[in-house]
Amino acid sequence: MKNILISTIISAWVVGIAILSVQNATLVSLRFLGMQSADLPAGIVLSVSVAVGLIGGAFLASMTRARLKRQKNL
Repeated sequence: MKNILISTIISAWVVGIAILSVQNATLVSLRFLGMQSADLPAGIVLSVSVAVGLIGGAFLASMTRARLKRQKNL
């Protein structure tokens, strides 16, 4: 049941990003700490941001789970 829920949420995000990227084909550039990116479509920037967030969140969750498991075994 949990896998179906996770798959549904991820699918909804992918569909939402696809719709937004088709509607927002304008070029944007990002500035961060004085650096500027190349001009990219807004949909690609959004897709990369979501992917980095998902990977980062999964990494932090696994690190927290491992730390709690280590503390429980001590």
